[in-house]
Amino acid sequence: MSLLIAEVIVDVATYHVDRPFDYQVPIEWQTVIETGCRVKVPFGPRNVLGFVVGLKDTTDVPAGKIKPIAEVLDMEPVLTKEMLAMAKWLKNNTICYEIDALQVMLPSALRAKYEKIVVLQVEKEHLPVDVQGFFQKRQQVNMKEFERADLLPLLKQLIVQKMVKIDHVVKQQGNVKAVRMVKITQEAQVIAQAIADTTRAVKQRLLLEWMLQHLGEIFTPQQICEEVGISSAVLQAVIEKEVAHYTQEEVYRDPFTKDVTRTQSLQLTAEQHVVLKAISEAMEEQVAKTFLVQGVTGSGKTEVYLQAIQKVLNEGKQAIMLVPEIALTPQMTERFRSRFGELVAVMHSGLSVGEKYDEWRKIQQGKVSVVVGARSAIFAPFTNLGLIILDEEHESTYKQEDSPRYHARDVAIWRSVYYQCPVILGSATPALESFARAKKGVYTLLTLKQRALQQALPTVFIADMREELQKGNRSMFSQQLVEAIRIRLMKQEQMVLFLNRRGYSSFVLCRDCGTVVQCPNCDISLTYHRTTEKLKCHYCGYEERVPQICPQCQSDHIRYFGTGTQKVEEEIYKLFPEARVLRMDVDTTAQKGAHETILQAFGEGQADILLGTQMIAKGLDFPNITLVGVLSADTSLHLPDYRAAERTFQLLTQVSGRAGRHDKPGEVIVQSYTPDHYAIELAKTQDYEPFYEREMFLRRRFSYPPYYFVTLIQITHEDVMMAAEYAGRAADWLQANLSQQTAIIGPTAASISRLQNRYRYQCLIKYKIEPNLINVLQRLLAMYRAEWTKQGILMTIDLDPSTI
Repeated sequence: MSLLIAEVIVDVATYHVDRPFDYQVPIEWQTVIETGCRVKVPFGPRNVLGFVVGLKDTTDVPAGKIKPIAEVLDMEPVLTKEMLAMAKWLKNNTICYEIDALQVMLPSALRAKYEKIVVLQVEKEHLPVDVQGFFQKRQQVNMKEFERADLLPLLKQLIVQKMVKIDHVVKQQGNVKAVRMVKITQEAQVIAQAIADTTRAVKQRLLLEWMLQHLGEIFTPQQICEEVGISSAVLQAVIEKEVAHYTQEEVYRDPFTKDVTRTQSLQLTAEQHVVLKAISEAMEEQVAKTFLVQGVTGSGKTEVYLQAIQKVLNEGKQAIMLVPEIALTPQMTERFRSRFGELVAVMHSGLSVGEKYDEWRKIQQGKVSVVVGARSAIFAPFTNLGLIILDEEHESTYKQEDSPRYHARDVAIWRSVYYQCPVILGSATPALESFARAKKGVYTLLTLKQRALQQALPTVFIADMREELQKGNRSMFSQQLVEAIRIRLMKQEQMVLFLNRRGYSSFVLCRDCGTVVQCPNCDISLTYHRTTEKLKCHYCGYEERVPQICPQCQSDHIRYFGTGTQKVEEEIYKLFPEARVLRMDVDTTAQKGAHETILQAFGEGQADILLGTQMIAKGLDFPNITLVGVLSADTSLHLPDYRAAERTFQLLTQVSGRAGRHDKPGEVIVQSYTPDHYAIELAKTQDYEPFYEREMFLRRRFSYPPYYFVTLIQITHEDVMMAAEYAGRAADWLQANLSQQTAIIGPTAASISRLQNRYRYQCLIKYKIEPNLINVLQRLLAMYRAEWTKQGILMTIDLDPSTI
């Protein structure tokens, strides 16, 4: 057989090896190996994992120097040709290592150690004689046995013929879940007849007669015992006579905790029909078109998504539905499962490693056609995509903060071009960049201005907390909100109270010397958590006991400042002892399935008030919510970020939209110390276009996106002087190598100047057109990797930062 060379990206994330390496494919694997397979290859003194990204018959490596592949880990590729192409695009567009781009597409279970098991799919008599001996009294065999017998090419043929299949049994994580079953063999007829004629055991005869009616079928031991009315000892006695045998049958872990009732498509409004028609035409024409669906809260965007996906499924294609928060996934998944049943898979960080692995395999094996999930679900291994949807497309959670620093929207658009299918970006408050693209015709704008059930938008009142203070009200609730809560409790209606800060108070301060208790690792104050009586850092996880005396001046005048969700909960119980409150924040949802449990309890009316942070601000749809209270609209308004006003407007509009979504009118009370700010005033009437015009005027004036692009370079070191020095070097080098029209801002200390004991300095590249940017940044990276890393410097580059 001729020489076959595999191009392999090895699992070593360093600059010097960020390229394919050539390895010789041994003869016994030449008919087995494909691009997209994982392999083990010798790299230096050890074997490492690698991905085959190409196959060829020539190499520049001298004949004596080329190493052979040590092991082929997959009989079927885990990465499609599309994914290999996407990895190269990600590598260039996010400036990351290619191995990072490949790894992000796979579930964590496939990055661990595992065994390959060959599972029999037919009666062993149908197998070639050479193979039958492997399956004596067992249904699955370790693939190493085939390797030792040099039967891999034959095994490949059996897989193609669907006589066997390969399962990956992952060690420590992601095992294939199997249950013990009893299989009644075909040859049981002869054996059973002979035994039935001779045995006197009545129960055994009864079981044998039942088995003769179920030849070749598989049951659990419990099913057989219950159906025939026998004990497990009787079953065991019959199995020992070889009438049946035990087998391990694979079952998928079920990430869904409850059953759903099937639903039918709803009648669309005239506006919804126009939107769906435009999307349907793009599907029929098979064009890569990006639609921005801007619809007020409650306008029925989800129903449009469901009906668009139904059209995709009717054509035999597949769809991806992304939601920004894990908290939204249970509700959205439930709606999708009730419409599409078993065709839905779910992917998000709340699943166990094994559940993620099973869901990924269901997608890869074509057993589902719809994926609902958070950011990483954009890499679902579909091969016939017909539609991709990003709900609440403005959310910053669609941006990955670690390498590769991709935005799910950009990946969605890349995949839509590959499959020539439409992308829907949906939001009541689109990102300014998205709306600007729609205005320029890059995206197609579709609007839904009316609520689907023709209800009025909720009435919004702004409570001026300055006036409340002048009246002597020092509590966190305005008189108007207190009265509104009291009325809802009397009417037995439900409420949502929103505060974008978890914990009990935001910081602990000494009233004598002014010391604020800081995290020892980060330049940030510790947050007080009442339930555990601990101070916690929400950045590095550090925690300590609450001090009884000031660590600086030894005074015992320690006071808690600011307001957190725990403190609000306590205040509610003081004011309304009869109220039933459910709190939803990172602390109460740390356990698996907690989001779903809390939302289900609230939906079933087990609580009057849902109190929470950002995770309750969007997507929730409960008919009995008639009041939304925003306790501090200013929390996100005065942050040092050019997107602060935009994010405040989006958050207030989204959280307001939770009220009055069905037949009961809704009311929203927004508490603020700056009630006349345009972001708060325009959120009151959900006036997106006036807000867009006002904000764009300011962005143009101060040269911010979308008028300019921004790239963030961050330098960190344990020594503040080293961090500052190398950030200065980076800024000077960029200034010398980029065009005159490109502005370099900084270096300056980051907004949180120290995290996890590392000082952080950054500089911004602001530009309109900079054709050399990627090339220059790659040269800067090469310099950093070759020289600066030796000094302990860490540098990150973010081409599209969500925060600055």
